[in-house]
This record gives sequence, C-alpha cells and structure tokens, in this order.
Amino acid sequence: MTDTRAAGGEARAKFTRMDECTQEDWNIIIPALFEHSHTAVAENVLQQLNTLEGDHGGFAVDRLSHCLQTAHLAEQDGKDEEYIVCALLHDIGDVLAPLNHPEIAAAILKPYVKPENHWMVEHHGTVQGYYFWHFIGMDRNARDQLKDHEYYSHCEEFCAKYDMPAFDPDGVTPPLSYYEPLVRKMFGPGGINGATLPAE
Repeated sequence: MTDTRAAGGEARAKFTRMDECTQEDWNIIIPALFEHSHTAVAENVLQQLNTLEGDHGGFAVDRLSHCLQTAHLAEQDGKDEEYIVCALLHDIGDVLAPLNHPEIAAAILKPYVKPENHWMVEHHGTVQGYYFWHFIGMDRNARDQLKDHEYYSHCEEFCAKYDMPAFDPDGVTPPLSYYEPLVRKMFGPGGINGATLPAE
C-alpha cells in the first residue's frame, strides 16, 4: 500500500491517477498549494533572477544589471510597486528561454498583476524589436500589428523609457537585495494589489 505521509508526517493525497482523486485528496492539496505560493514563489523568482548575473550575451551589462536598471528607471519615474516588479522581472526568462523570454515572465506575473502590465511584459519583446530587429534580419515594424490594442501605448512607453535605455555600464544599478522585499510582497499573501491567491 502506498504511504500517504511524507517523512515529515504531512498528509499526502492517495490517488495515483487524476481520474481517481477525491475531495479528501484536494482538501490536502489546496492548502499545500497556498502555502507554496505564499512562501516559495518569491524565493524561486529571486533565485531565477540571480541566474542572470554574469550572463552578458554580448551586451555591455549583464542581464541582471539590465533588469535592475529597468526597474530603477521605472521607480525613479514614479511608477507603482506592481509596475516596478514587472520591470524587474521582464527578462527573467532570458537564460531559460531566450527566444521567447517575454512569455516566461508574463506567465509568472499573470496571477499577480493587472491586465495592462501582464500584456506589457508579454509583448515587450516585439515592441522593443523596433530598436534592433532590422539589424538581425527581422522586421522592426512588426510591432505595428499590435498598435490597435488598448495596452499598446502602455507597452511602448515601457520600452522607450525604461527597457531600451537600461544597458548602461555607468547607469545606476541597485543591488537585487534592494528589490527583494518588493518581490516578496508581490508574491506573498495579498500581493501588492490583492491580486494573488487568497491566504486560505
């Protein structure tokens, strides 16, 4: 018989196939899901951000410095906490999935942020492409296909004011520790705007 308790004594679901699960099983799983979302997600996000350190990819600054500079520029311009976290995380997927990294960041942020900020992160790669895609054989004006979307100007501003100029070796680059409390607030109980999973 399968042991339904871990070494630490916590309860485990009994099913081995999803079509055999019961309400009792989900009464065990859901609290564990909330506990994980409130305690582990922020730490995992910070750990993933740390993987960007030292990875320059040919740029003048490493990928973590770029994210930190982007967040700093947004903060200095008076953007709110949610926006600043989006700026910090916008390239978090760069080393994991460089060809579709905006989708990685957008997927992480989606349960926690407003639709306009989710869309901004999800589409920043195409909008940012205006500044360099013509150098790599791509259409810099591909972003024109997005211009009718209600959040396009929100994303275009993000790229023009914060993402595009954040590759400066002499630019202000706060340490990641400066933003750690904000990341923990975003992914903790209640989130920044009450958009995260409930505490219970």
